[in-house]
Amino acid sequence: MSSPTTPTSAPSGSLVGKLLVRGLLAGIIAGLFAFSVAYVVGEPSVNASIAVEEAAAAKAEHAEHADHSAHSHDHGGNGANGAATQADSEEEIVSRDLQSTAGLATGVLVYGVALGGIASLAFCFVIGRLGRFSAKATAALVASAAFTTVYLVPFLKYPATPPAVGNPDTIGQRTTLFFLMILLSVLLGVAAVIAGRRLAPRLGNWNATVLAGAGYVAAVVIACVFLPGNADSVQAEFPASVLWEFRMATLGIQLALWAVFGLAFGWLAERLLAPKEAPAQAATVAA
Repeated sequence: MSSPTTPTSAPSGSLVGKLLVRGLLAGIIAGLFAFSVAYVVGEPSVNASIAVEEAAAAKAEHAEHADHSAHSHDHGGNGANGAATQADSEEEIVSRDLQSTAGLATGVLVYGVALGGIASLAFCFVIGRLGRFSAKATAALVASAAFTTVYLVPFLKYPATPPAVGNPDTIGQRTTLFFLMILLSVLLGVAAVIAGRRLAPRLGNWNATVLAGAGYVAAVVIACVFLPGNADSVQAEFPASVLWEFRMATLGIQLALWAVFGLAFGWLAERLLAPKEAPAQAATVAA
């Protein structure tokens, strides 16, 4: 006999919409939590990276200005006016304070809501198809799988880089490679789940899961070997500690986002689905 929180079939069409709304709500909750983590843990490393970039730019500008001034003495140029013009052209359009507060919150919340909607639809597809898992357990599995395939695996191949690292001219190439890695990781993950389900009747659930997981890891390793590396290398003068803190912060933000989403959505989904199963359980007990 199944528990009241263990759906045995996929939700009906009417429930999908309700679960989608709860997924969006869970995405907002997760986004708020991730924003807090990003602001407390991530912003210090971003500020340190920007400070490194500004110091390097100031050093280069000073050297260029000194060279230009020397040139001006020889040829009567206007180095001061040129420096003022360059400073004006580099004026910030959006202040750093706004970027680190309202801008960051908006970006993280939109990201959380979008992923919450997609993950809730994935939950609707897999609930009742992966075995007799409760709504909370299924939500945790979906969140864990999404974190692993959508972020962790691509991060291992193409780790995040702070503002002071990377050539702006290669941002298109770097973005394409990162999203290609996400696509490969997700497709390989889906293939592993399908393979595990087909192998389960012959090998048993545990053996099939282990074999499918090993196949996924092997395929990801092969993809990482053949895909190009990062388009930009980290400058030798960039502090390794700042780079490490930035990358760990970005990983922690994503981990917090998906962990909170899994917990929040699992609770919301269980409250929706459990009453649907309770009458059936009561009838079974009465019989």
